[in-house]
Amino acid sequence: MAADAEVIVVGLGVGGEFVAGRLAEAGLGVVGIESALVGGECPYWGCVPSKMIIRAANTLAEARRVGKLAGYASVQPDWSIAARRIREEATDDWDDTVAVQRFTRKGGRFVRGRAAVTGSRTVVAGGREFRASRGLVLATGTQPAVPPVDGLAGTPYWTNHGALEAMEAPASLTVAGGGAVGVELAQAFARFGTAVTIVEAADRLLPGEEPEAGELIGEVFRREGIRVLTRARLRRVSHDGRYFTVHLDGAGPVHSERLLVATGRRADLTALGVAAAGIDDTGPFIAVDDHLRAADGVWSVGDVTGAGAFTHVAMYQARIAARDILGQAHEPASYRALPRVTFTDPEVGAVGLTEAQARGTDVSVRTAVSPIPSSSRGWIHGPGNDGFIKLIADTDAGTLIGATSAGPAGGEVLGALAVAVHARVPVAMLSQMIYAYPTFHRAIEDAITQLSLRRPDRITTRAVALPAKIVERGENCAGFCAGAVVRVDFDPADHPVGADGRIRRHRRQAGNLLHQPAARRGRLVADRLFITQPALTAPPATSGAAEIAR
Repeated sequence: MAADAEVIVVGLGVGGEFVAGRLAEAGLGVVGIESALVGGECPYWGCVPSKMIIRAANTLAEARRVGKLAGYASVQPDWSIAARRIREEATDDWDDTVAVQRFTRKGGRFVRGRAAVTGSRTVVAGGREFRASRGLVLATGTQPAVPPVDGLAGTPYWTNHGALEAMEAPASLTVAGGGAVGVELAQAFARFGTAVTIVEAADRLLPGEEPEAGELIGEVFRREGIRVLTRARLRRVSHDGRYFTVHLDGAGPVHSERLLVATGRRADLTALGVAAAGIDDTGPFIAVDDHLRAADGVWSVGDVTGAGAFTHVAMYQARIAARDILGQAHEPASYRALPRVTFTDPEVGAVGLTEAQARGTDVSVRTAVSPIPSSSRGWIHGPGNDGFIKLIADTDAGTLIGATSAGPAGGEVLGALAVAVHARVPVAMLSQMIYAYPTFHRAIEDAITQLSLRRPDRITTRAVALPAKIVERGENCAGFCAGAVVRVDFDPADHPVGADGRIRRHRRQAGNLLHQPAARRGRLVADRLFITQPALTAPPATSGAAEIAR
Protein backbone atom coordinates (compact mmCIF):
# COMPACT_ATOMS: atom_id res chain seq x y z
CA MET A 1 0.00 0.00 0.00
CA ALA A 2 1.30 3.43 -0.89
CA ALA A 3 2.14 5.87 1.90
CA ASP A 4 0.50 9.21 1.30
CA ALA A 5 2.07 12.65 1.60
CA GLU A 6 1.23 16.06 0.26
CA VAL A 7 4.70 16.61 -1.22
CA ILE A 8 7.53 14.19 -1.92
CA VAL A 9 11.04 15.62 -2.27
CA VAL A 10 13.55 13.30 -3.91
CA GLY A 11 17.09 14.37 -3.06
CA LEU A 12 17.94 16.36 0.05
CA GLY A 13 20.96 18.30 -1.05
CA VAL A 14 21.01 22.01 -0.24
CA GLY A 15 18.12 22.80 -2.60
CA GLY A 16 15.97 19.79 -1.83
CA GLU A 17 16.48 20.13 1.91
CA PHE A 18 15.43 23.78 1.77
CA VAL A 19 12.23 23.03 -0.19
CA ALA A 20 11.33 20.08 2.04
CA GLY A 21 11.98 22.01 5.24
CA ARG A 22 10.15 25.11 4.10
CA LEU A 23 7.07 23.15 3.06
CA ALA A 24 7.09 21.15 6.31
CA GLU A 25 7.31 24.38 8.31
CA ALA A 26 4.30 25.63 6.36
CA GLY A 27 2.33 22.66 7.65
CA LEU A 28 2.38 20.36 4.64
CA GLY A 29 2.96 16.63 4.97
CA VAL A 30 6.38 16.15 3.41
CA VAL A 31 8.41 13.02 2.71
CA GLY A 32 12.08 13.65 2.03
CA ILE A 33 14.09 10.88 0.36
CA GLU A 34 17.91 10.79 0.23
CA SER A 35 20.24 7.95 -0.74
CA ALA A 36 23.48 9.61 0.37
CA LEU A 37 23.91 12.38 2.98
CA VAL A 38 21.35 15.07 3.77
CA GLY A 39 22.90 18.35 2.70
CA GLY A 40 24.41 16.90 -0.47
CA GLU A 41 27.79 17.51 -2.05
CA CYS A 42 28.40 21.04 -0.77
CA PRO A 43 28.97 20.44 2.97
CA TYR A 44 30.60 17.03 2.63
CA TRP A 45 32.65 16.91 -0.60
CA GLY A 46 32.26 20.30 -2.23
CA CYS A 47 32.10 23.96 -1.25
CA VAL A 48 32.89 23.68 2.45
CA PRO A 49 35.68 21.08 2.75
CA SER A 50 37.38 22.19 -0.46
CA LYS A 51 37.53 25.78 0.77
CA MET A 52 39.03 24.56 4.06
CA ILE A 53 41.82 22.91 2.07
CA ILE A 54 42.22 26.00 -0.10
CA ARG A 55 42.35 28.26 2.97
CA ALA A 56 45.15 26.12 4.39
CA ALA A 57 47.01 26.01 1.06
CA ASN A 58 46.78 29.78 0.63
CA THR A 59 48.21 30.25 4.12
CA LEU A 60 51.24 28.24 3.02
CA ALA A 61 51.57 30.40 -0.09
CA GLU A 62 51.41 33.61 1.93
CA ALA A 63 54.06 32.30 4.31
CA ARG A 64 56.33 31.68 1.32
CA ARG A 65 55.92 35.36 0.34
CA VAL A 66 57.27 36.60 3.66
CA GLY A 67 60.80 36.81 2.25
CA LYS A 68 59.66 39.44 -0.26
CA LEU A 69 57.68 41.45 2.24
CA ALA A 70 58.61 41.06 5.87
CA GLY A 71 61.67 38.96 6.63
CA TYR A 72 62.10 35.20 6.74
CA ALA A 73 59.75 32.26 7.31
CA SER A 74 60.19 28.51 7.09
CA VAL A 75 57.18 26.49 5.90
CA GLN A 76 56.52 22.81 6.64
CA PRO A 77 53.19 21.69 5.11
CA ASP A 78 51.06 19.20 7.05
CA TRP A 79 47.97 17.97 5.20
CA SER A 80 46.68 16.11 8.24
CA ILE A 81 45.74 19.36 10.00
CA ALA A 82 43.39 20.39 7.19
CA ALA A 83 42.11 16.81 6.82
CA ARG A 84 41.31 16.67 10.53
CA ARG A 85 39.45 19.97 10.34
CA ILE A 86 37.33 18.60 7.48
CA ARG A 87 36.47 15.46 9.43
CA GLU A 88 35.81 17.06 12.79
CA GLU A 89 34.45 20.51 11.98
CA ALA A 90 32.84 20.27 8.53
CA THR A 91 31.53 16.76 7.96
CA ASP A 92 31.31 15.12 11.41
CA ASP A 93 33.25 12.30 9.73
CA TRP A 94 30.63 12.23 6.96
CA ASP A 95 27.72 11.66 9.32
CA ASP A 96 24.46 13.48 8.52
CA THR A 97 22.61 12.74 11.77
CA VAL A 98 22.35 16.41 12.65
CA ALA A 99 21.08 17.28 9.16
CA VAL A 100 18.44 14.57 9.27
CA GLN A 101 17.24 15.84 12.64
CA ARG A 102 17.16 19.38 11.28
CA PHE A 103 14.61 18.22 8.72
CA THR A 104 12.50 15.95 10.92
CA ARG A 105 12.23 18.60 13.66
CA LYS A 106 10.47 20.79 11.10
CA GLY A 107 7.85 18.09 10.72
CA GLY A 108 9.19 16.20 7.72
CA ARG A 109 9.32 12.42 7.35
CA PHE A 110 12.75 11.14 6.29
CA VAL A 111 13.40 8.07 4.13
CA ARG A 112 16.87 6.73 3.42
CA GLY A 113 17.10 5.05 0.04
CA ARG A 114 17.50 5.40 -3.70
CA ALA A 115 14.29 6.61 -5.30
CA ALA A 116 12.73 5.86 -8.66
CA VAL A 117 9.84 7.85 -10.09
CA THR A 118 6.96 5.55 -11.06
CA GLY A 119 4.29 8.09 -11.97
CA SER A 120 3.46 11.77 -12.10
CA ARG A 121 3.25 11.85 -8.30
CA THR A 122 4.49 8.45 -7.16
CA VAL A 123 7.91 7.30 -6.09
CA VAL A 124 9.39 4.00 -4.92
CA ALA A 125 12.20 4.07 -2.32
CA GLY A 126 13.42 1.58 0.26
CA GLY A 127 10.95 -1.02 -0.98
CA ARG A 128 7.95 1.25 -0.37
CA GLU A 129 5.77 3.33 -2.66
CA PHE A 130 4.96 6.94 -1.79
CA ARG A 131 2.15 8.97 -3.35
CA ALA A 132 1.99 12.79 -3.30
CA SER A 133 -1.37 14.55 -3.40
CA ARG A 134 0.06 17.98 -4.12
CA GLY A 135 3.39 17.65 -5.87
CA LEU A 136 6.73 15.99 -6.47
CA VAL A 137 10.09 17.79 -6.25
CA LEU A 138 13.15 16.30 -7.96
CA ALA A 139 16.43 17.56 -6.53
CA THR A 140 18.79 14.63 -7.07
CA GLY A 141 21.84 16.66 -8.08
CA THR A 142 24.61 15.30 -10.26
CA GLN A 143 27.47 12.83 -10.03
CA PRO A 144 31.05 13.05 -11.30
CA ALA A 145 31.16 12.46 -15.05
CA VAL A 146 33.89 9.86 -15.56
CA PRO A 147 34.99 9.67 -19.21
CA PRO A 148 35.02 6.26 -20.96
CA VAL A 149 38.81 6.13 -21.14
CA ASP A 150 40.43 2.78 -21.88
CA GLY A 151 41.76 1.22 -18.68
CA LEU A 152 40.32 3.81 -16.27
CA ALA A 153 37.49 1.69 -14.86
CA GLY A 154 38.67 -0.52 -12.04
CA THR A 155 41.63 1.68 -11.08
CA PRO A 156 41.69 3.53 -7.73
CA TYR A 157 41.25 6.97 -9.30
CA TRP A 158 39.91 9.84 -7.25
CA THR A 159 36.92 12.04 -7.82
CA ASN A 160 36.44 15.08 -5.58
CA HIS A 161 35.24 12.63 -2.90
CA GLY A 162 38.54 10.75 -2.67
CA ALA A 163 40.59 13.92 -2.83
CA LEU A 164 38.75 15.56 0.05
CA GLU A 165 38.67 12.42 2.17
CA ALA A 166 42.45 11.93 1.82
CA MET A 167 44.40 11.81 5.08
CA GLU A 168 47.68 12.80 3.43
CA ALA A 169 48.80 14.57 0.30
CA PRO A 170 50.26 12.25 -2.36
CA ALA A 171 53.81 12.71 -3.63
CA SER A 172 52.46 13.22 -7.15
CA LEU A 173 49.06 13.83 -8.70
CA THR A 174 47.63 14.02 -12.22
CA VAL A 175 44.46 16.09 -12.48
CA ALA A 176 42.24 15.31 -15.47
CA GLY A 177 40.14 18.39 -16.15
CA GLY A 178 40.95 22.09 -15.97
CA GLY A 179 37.57 23.37 -14.83
CA ALA A 180 36.86 24.91 -11.44
CA VAL A 181 37.18 21.71 -9.37
CA GLY A 182 40.32 20.62 -11.18
CA VAL A 183 42.22 23.89 -10.88
CA GLU A 184 41.21 24.50 -7.27
CA LEU A 185 42.40 21.11 -6.07
CA ALA A 186 45.47 21.09 -8.33
CA GLN A 187 46.79 24.30 -6.78
CA ALA A 188 45.87 23.25 -3.24
CA PHE A 189 47.72 19.93 -3.46
CA ALA A 190 50.71 21.60 -5.13
CA ARG A 191 51.01 24.08 -2.28
CA PHE A 192 51.15 21.14 0.14
CA GLY A 193 54.15 19.79 -1.74
CA THR A 194 52.53 17.43 -4.26
CA ALA A 195 54.06 17.36 -7.75
CA VAL A 196 51.00 18.17 -9.87
CA THR A 197 50.27 17.83 -13.59
CA ILE A 198 46.93 19.17 -14.83
CA VAL A 199 45.53 17.98 -18.16
CA GLU A 200 42.86 19.88 -20.10
CA ALA A 201 41.47 19.05 -23.55
CA ALA A 202 40.71 22.70 -24.39
CA ASP A 203 43.34 25.27 -25.34
CA ARG A 204 43.40 26.78 -21.84
CA LEU A 205 42.38 26.18 -18.25
CA LEU A 206 38.91 27.34 -17.16
CA PRO A 207 37.61 27.05 -20.73
CA GLY A 208 34.14 28.24 -19.71
CA GLU A 209 35.45 31.60 -18.49
CA GLU A 210 37.13 34.51 -20.24
CA PRO A 211 40.34 33.57 -22.13
CA GLU A 212 42.23 36.05 -19.97
CA ALA A 213 41.21 34.09 -16.86
CA GLY A 214 42.44 30.75 -18.17
CA GLU A 215 45.67 32.28 -19.40
CA LEU A 216 46.23 33.98 -16.06
CA ILE A 217 45.68 30.81 -14.01
CA GLY A 218 47.92 28.86 -16.38
CA GLU A 219 50.69 31.42 -15.98
CA VAL A 220 50.37 31.40 -12.18
CA PHE A 221 50.38 27.60 -12.11
CA ARG A 222 53.56 27.39 -14.17
CA ARG A 223 55.27 29.87 -11.86
CA GLU A 224 54.27 27.70 -8.90
CA GLY A 225 55.71 24.59 -10.50
CA ILE A 226 52.45 22.99 -11.66
CA ARG A 227 52.80 21.30 -15.04
CA VAL A 228 50.01 22.47 -17.34
CA LEU A 229 49.10 20.40 -20.40
CA THR A 230 46.38 21.88 -22.62
CA ARG A 231 45.02 20.52 -25.90
CA ALA A 232 45.65 17.07 -24.40
CA ARG A 233 43.05 14.29 -24.13
CA LEU A 234 43.17 11.13 -22.04
CA ARG A 235 43.64 8.15 -24.33
CA ARG A 236 44.48 5.33 -21.94
CA VAL A 237 45.09 4.84 -18.20
CA SER A 238 46.91 2.07 -16.40
CA HIS A 239 47.73 1.38 -12.76
CA ASP A 240 50.47 -1.01 -11.64
CA GLY A 241 49.35 -1.23 -8.03
CA ARG A 242 51.37 1.80 -7.02
CA TYR A 243 51.45 4.39 -9.80
CA PHE A 244 49.15 5.63 -12.53
CA THR A 245 50.31 6.08 -16.10
CA VAL A 246 48.13 8.39 -18.13
CA HIS A 247 48.60 8.24 -21.90
CA LEU A 248 47.53 11.36 -23.74
CA ASP A 249 46.73 12.52 -27.24
CA GLY A 250 48.76 15.68 -27.66
CA ALA A 251 51.45 14.97 -25.06
CA GLY A 252 53.64 12.19 -23.68
CA PRO A 253 52.62 9.84 -20.86
CA VAL A 254 52.27 11.19 -17.31
CA HIS A 255 53.17 9.13 -14.24
CA SER A 256 51.81 9.87 -10.76
CA GLU A 257 50.86 8.30 -7.46
CA ARG A 258 47.28 9.52 -7.72
CA LEU A 259 44.85 10.44 -10.50
CA LEU A 260 42.03 12.92 -9.88
CA VAL A 261 39.22 12.83 -12.46
CA ALA A 262 37.51 16.24 -12.54
CA THR A 263 35.97 16.22 -16.00
CA GLY A 264 32.53 17.53 -15.13
CA ARG A 265 29.24 16.36 -13.64
CA ARG A 266 26.24 14.48 -15.05
CA ALA A 267 22.66 13.59 -14.13
CA ASP A 268 21.27 10.09 -14.69
CA LEU A 269 17.67 10.83 -15.63
CA THR A 270 16.98 7.32 -16.90
CA ALA A 271 17.88 5.71 -13.58
CA LEU A 272 15.73 8.28 -11.79
CA GLY A 273 12.79 7.26 -13.98
CA VAL A 274 11.65 10.77 -14.85
CA ALA A 275 9.92 9.58 -18.03
CA ALA A 276 7.21 8.08 -15.82
CA ALA A 277 6.35 11.63 -14.73
CA GLY A 278 6.16 12.89 -18.31
CA ILE A 279 9.66 14.37 -18.33
CA ASP A 280 12.10 13.92 -21.21
CA ASP A 281 14.91 11.63 -20.04
CA THR A 282 17.01 11.86 -23.19
CA GLY A 283 18.63 15.20 -22.36
CA PRO A 284 21.46 15.87 -19.94
CA PHE A 285 19.25 17.68 -17.40
CA ILE A 286 15.63 18.17 -16.37
CA ALA A 287 14.12 21.09 -18.28
CA VAL A 288 12.16 23.51 -16.08
CA ASP A 289 10.29 26.74 -16.63
CA ASP A 290 10.93 29.95 -14.73
CA HIS A 291 8.78 28.70 -11.84
CA LEU A 292 10.88 25.51 -11.64
CA ARG A 293 8.03 23.37 -12.98
CA ALA A 294 9.17 20.31 -14.91
CA ALA A 295 5.75 18.79 -15.59
CA ASP A 296 2.22 18.92 -14.22
CA GLY A 297 2.64 18.61 -10.44
CA VAL A 298 6.40 18.17 -10.69
CA TRP A 299 9.09 20.70 -9.77
CA SER A 300 12.86 20.39 -9.98
CA VAL A 301 15.70 22.36 -8.38
CA GLY A 302 19.48 22.27 -8.16
CA ASP A 303 22.22 20.83 -10.33
CA VAL A 304 19.84 18.39 -12.03
CA THR A 305 18.18 21.35 -13.83
CA GLY A 306 21.41 22.36 -15.56
CA ALA A 307 21.08 26.01 -14.56
CA GLY A 308 24.45 25.93 -12.82
CA ALA A 309 26.17 23.49 -10.48
CA PHE A 310 26.34 25.97 -7.62
CA THR A 311 24.90 25.93 -4.12
CA HIS A 312 23.64 29.48 -4.54
CA VAL A 313 21.69 28.48 -7.67
CA ALA A 314 20.09 25.53 -5.86
CA MET A 315 19.06 27.78 -2.95
CA TYR A 316 17.73 30.45 -5.30
CA GLN A 317 15.65 27.90 -7.18
CA ALA A 318 14.46 26.27 -3.96
CA ARG A 319 13.00 29.51 -2.66
CA ILE A 320 11.06 30.01 -5.89
CA ALA A 321 9.83 26.40 -6.04
CA ALA A 322 8.67 26.44 -2.42
CA ARG A 323 6.69 29.63 -2.93
CA ASP A 324 5.21 28.30 -6.16
CA ILE A 325 4.07 25.07 -4.47
CA LEU A 326 2.56 27.09 -1.63
CA GLY A 327 0.77 29.36 -4.09
CA GLN A 328 2.68 32.43 -2.91
CA ALA A 329 3.66 35.32 -5.17
CA HIS A 330 7.22 35.28 -6.42
CA GLU A 331 9.44 36.60 -9.17
CA PRO A 332 10.21 34.13 -11.97
CA ALA A 333 13.70 32.64 -12.08
CA SER A 334 16.32 34.57 -14.04
CA TYR A 335 19.96 33.62 -14.52
CA ARG A 336 21.00 36.75 -16.41
CA ALA A 337 23.24 37.83 -13.54
CA LEU A 338 24.40 34.41 -12.32
CA PRO A 339 27.63 34.84 -10.27
CA ARG A 340 30.32 32.18 -9.99
CA VAL A 341 33.72 32.03 -8.33
CA THR A 342 36.69 29.73 -8.85
CA PHE A 343 38.67 29.76 -5.62
CA THR A 344 42.17 29.59 -6.99
CA ASP A 345 44.81 32.13 -6.00
CA PRO A 346 44.08 34.52 -7.64
CA GLU A 347 40.34 33.98 -7.32
CA VAL A 348 38.34 34.20 -10.54
CA GLY A 349 34.86 35.63 -10.08
CA ALA A 350 32.47 36.15 -12.97
CA VAL A 351 28.89 37.23 -13.50
CA GLY A 352 26.63 37.26 -16.53
CA LEU A 353 27.94 36.74 -20.04
CA THR A 354 31.51 36.28 -21.20
CA GLU A 355 32.68 38.34 -24.17
CA ALA A 356 32.31 35.34 -26.50
CA GLN A 357 28.77 34.66 -25.27
CA ALA A 358 27.83 38.33 -25.64
CA ARG A 359 29.19 38.55 -29.17
CA GLY A 360 27.12 35.49 -30.03
CA THR A 361 23.97 37.56 -29.46
CA ASP A 362 22.61 40.56 -31.36
CA VAL A 363 23.91 42.94 -28.68
CA SER A 364 26.37 45.69 -29.54
CA VAL A 365 29.35 44.85 -27.32
CA ARG A 366 32.22 46.85 -25.91
CA THR A 367 34.78 45.55 -23.42
CA ALA A 368 37.37 46.99 -21.07
CA VAL A 369 40.16 45.38 -19.06
CA SER A 370 41.95 46.85 -16.07
CA PRO A 371 44.97 44.93 -14.69
CA ILE A 372 45.12 44.59 -10.91
CA PRO A 373 48.95 44.89 -10.63
CA SER A 374 48.81 48.37 -12.19
CA SER A 375 46.16 49.56 -9.73
CA SER A 376 47.28 51.30 -6.57
CA ARG A 377 46.12 48.47 -4.30
CA GLY A 378 47.65 45.87 -6.59
CA TRP A 379 51.03 47.63 -6.47
CA ILE A 380 50.78 47.97 -2.68
CA HIS A 381 49.86 44.28 -2.34
CA GLY A 382 52.97 43.17 -4.22
CA PRO A 383 53.61 39.40 -4.43
CA GLY A 384 50.41 37.54 -5.28
CA ASN A 385 48.75 40.54 -6.94
CA ASP A 386 47.91 38.81 -10.25
CA GLY A 387 44.49 39.65 -11.65
CA PHE A 388 42.31 41.91 -13.74
CA ILE A 389 38.83 43.40 -14.06
CA LYS A 390 37.07 42.77 -17.37
CA LEU A 391 33.74 44.37 -18.21
CA ILE A 392 31.29 43.44 -20.98
CA ALA A 393 28.90 46.23 -21.89
CA ASP A 394 25.80 46.49 -24.04
CA THR A 395 26.51 49.83 -25.68
CA ASP A 396 22.92 50.33 -26.85
CA ALA A 397 21.45 49.80 -23.37
CA GLY A 398 24.40 51.50 -21.64
CA THR A 399 24.66 48.72 -19.04
CA LEU A 400 26.98 45.88 -18.10
CA ILE A 401 25.91 42.40 -19.19
CA GLY A 402 28.94 40.55 -17.89
CA ALA A 403 32.11 40.96 -15.86
CA THR A 404 35.09 39.05 -14.53
CA SER A 405 36.99 39.94 -11.37
CA ALA A 406 40.25 38.04 -10.99
CA GLY A 407 42.60 38.84 -8.16
CA PRO A 408 43.53 38.27 -4.51
CA ALA A 409 39.92 39.05 -3.53
CA GLY A 410 38.28 38.40 -6.89
CA GLY A 411 35.21 36.73 -5.45
CA GLU A 412 34.56 39.58 -3.02
CA VAL A 413 35.10 42.33 -5.60
CA LEU A 414 32.61 40.48 -7.82
CA GLY A 415 29.79 41.52 -5.47
CA ALA A 416 29.74 45.07 -6.79
CA LEU A 417 29.75 43.88 -10.38
CA ALA A 418 26.99 41.35 -9.72
CA VAL A 419 24.78 44.16 -8.38
CA ALA A 420 25.55 46.27 -11.46
CA VAL A 421 24.62 43.47 -13.88
CA HIS A 422 21.58 42.30 -11.92
CA ALA A 423 20.10 45.77 -11.40
CA ARG A 424 21.09 47.02 -14.87
CA VAL A 425 22.87 49.99 -13.32
CA PRO A 426 23.76 52.43 -16.11
CA VAL A 427 27.48 52.63 -16.85
CA ALA A 428 27.12 56.41 -16.69
CA MET A 429 25.96 56.05 -13.09
CA LEU A 430 28.81 53.64 -12.27
CA SER A 431 31.24 56.21 -13.63
CA GLN A 432 29.91 58.77 -11.12
CA MET A 433 30.42 56.55 -8.07
CA ILE A 434 33.13 57.20 -5.51
CA TYR A 435 35.40 54.15 -5.27
CA ALA A 436 37.32 53.87 -1.99
CA TYR A 437 41.08 54.26 -2.23
CA PRO A 438 43.17 52.14 -2.11
CA THR A 439 41.01 49.05 -2.68
CA PHE A 440 41.01 46.21 -5.17
CA HIS A 441 37.51 47.17 -6.29
CA ARG A 442 38.80 50.60 -7.34
CA ALA A 443 40.10 48.88 -10.49
CA ILE A 444 36.44 48.70 -11.54
CA GLU A 445 36.50 52.48 -11.97
CA ASP A 446 39.42 52.29 -14.38
CA ALA A 447 37.61 49.72 -16.51
CA ILE A 448 34.36 51.70 -16.39
CA THR A 449 36.14 54.79 -17.64
CA GLN A 450 37.67 52.86 -20.54
CA LEU A 451 34.26 51.83 -21.82
CA SER A 452 33.39 55.44 -22.80
CA LEU A 453 29.85 54.42 -23.65
CA ARG A 454 28.86 58.04 -24.04
CA ARG A 455 31.06 61.12 -24.37
CA PRO A 456 32.36 61.75 -20.84
CA ASP A 457 33.58 64.96 -19.33
CA ARG A 458 36.94 63.27 -18.88
CA ILE A 459 38.59 60.61 -20.97
CA THR A 460 41.06 58.01 -19.78
CA THR A 461 43.78 57.46 -22.34
CA ARG A 462 46.83 55.33 -22.62
CA ALA A 463 50.23 56.90 -22.67
CA VAL A 464 53.65 55.39 -23.22
CA ALA A 465 56.66 56.93 -21.56
CA LEU A 466 60.25 56.09 -22.56
CA PRO A 467 61.59 55.97 -19.85
CA ALA A 468 59.09 57.27 -17.28
CA LYS A 469 58.80 58.35 -13.69
CA ILE A 470 55.74 59.35 -11.72
CA VAL A 471 55.60 62.00 -9.01
CA GLU A 472 52.63 62.12 -6.62
CA ARG A 473 52.09 64.80 -4.04
CA GLY A 474 55.66 65.94 -4.51
CA GLU A 475 57.22 62.52 -3.81
CA ASN A 476 59.50 60.82 -6.29
CA CYS A 477 58.71 57.16 -7.04
CA ALA A 478 62.41 56.32 -6.72
CA GLY A 479 62.42 54.48 -10.02
CA PHE A 480 59.97 51.67 -9.15
CA CYS A 481 57.67 52.80 -11.94
CA ALA A 482 60.28 53.11 -14.64
CA GLY A 483 58.84 52.11 -17.99
CA ALA A 484 55.61 51.16 -19.86
CA VAL A 485 51.88 51.84 -20.11
CA VAL A 486 50.59 54.75 -18.04
CA ARG A 487 46.93 55.68 -17.54
CA VAL A 488 46.36 59.43 -17.59
CA ASP A 489 43.19 61.49 -17.13
CA PHE A 490 42.90 64.68 -19.11
CA ASP A 491 40.31 67.23 -20.05
CA PRO A 492 39.64 66.92 -23.81
CA ALA A 493 38.84 70.62 -23.96
CA ASP A 494 42.44 71.39 -23.06
CA HIS A 495 43.90 68.98 -25.60
CA PRO A 496 42.47 69.18 -29.17
CA VAL A 497 42.64 65.85 -31.00
CA GLY A 498 43.82 65.58 -34.61
CA ALA A 499 42.19 63.51 -37.34
CA ASP A 500 44.49 60.58 -36.59
CA GLY A 501 43.44 60.57 -32.93
CA ARG A 502 46.70 62.06 -31.64
CA ILE A 503 46.57 64.96 -29.26
CA ARG A 504 48.12 67.89 -31.15
CA ARG A 505 48.69 70.30 -28.31
CA HIS A 506 49.53 69.77 -24.69
CA ARG A 507 50.81 71.89 -21.88
CA ARG A 508 54.54 71.42 -21.49
CA GLN A 509 56.78 72.71 -18.74
CA ALA A 510 60.51 73.03 -18.30
CA GLY A 511 62.62 69.91 -17.96
CA ASN A 512 60.34 67.71 -20.10
CA LEU A 513 57.71 67.73 -17.36
CA LEU A 514 54.16 67.14 -18.57
CA HIS A 515 51.42 68.15 -16.14
CA GLN A 516 47.91 66.84 -16.82
CA PRO A 517 45.57 69.69 -15.75
CA ALA A 518 42.53 67.47 -15.13
CA ALA A 519 44.44 65.05 -12.89
CA ARG A 520 46.07 67.54 -10.60
CA ARG A 521 47.45 64.92 -8.22
CA GLY A 522 49.81 63.36 -10.76
CA ARG A 523 52.90 64.37 -12.68
CA LEU A 524 54.69 62.38 -15.33
CA VAL A 525 58.36 62.91 -16.12
CA ALA A 526 59.35 61.52 -19.51
CA ASP A 527 61.81 61.88 -22.35
CA ARG A 528 59.02 61.13 -24.84
CA LEU A 529 55.24 60.93 -24.38
CA PHE A 530 52.48 59.64 -26.65
CA ILE A 531 48.78 60.01 -25.86
CA THR A 532 46.06 58.37 -27.94
CA GLN A 533 42.31 58.04 -27.80
CA PRO A 534 40.97 54.88 -26.06
CA ALA A 535 39.83 53.33 -29.35
CA LEU A 536 43.33 53.49 -30.80
CA THR A 537 46.28 51.30 -29.94
CA ALA A 538 49.01 52.94 -27.92
CA PRO A 539 52.57 52.72 -29.28
CA PRO A 540 54.39 49.67 -27.89
CA ALA A 541 56.15 50.20 -24.59
CA THR A 542 59.84 49.47 -24.48
CA SER A 543 60.40 49.86 -20.77
CA GLY A 544 58.34 49.46 -17.61
CA ALA A 545 54.86 50.89 -16.47
CA ALA A 546 53.05 52.96 -13.91
CA GLU A 547 49.60 54.26 -13.14
CA ILE A 548 48.79 57.79 -12.06
CA ALA A 549 46.46 57.31 -9.09
CA ARG A 550 43.42 59.52 -9.16
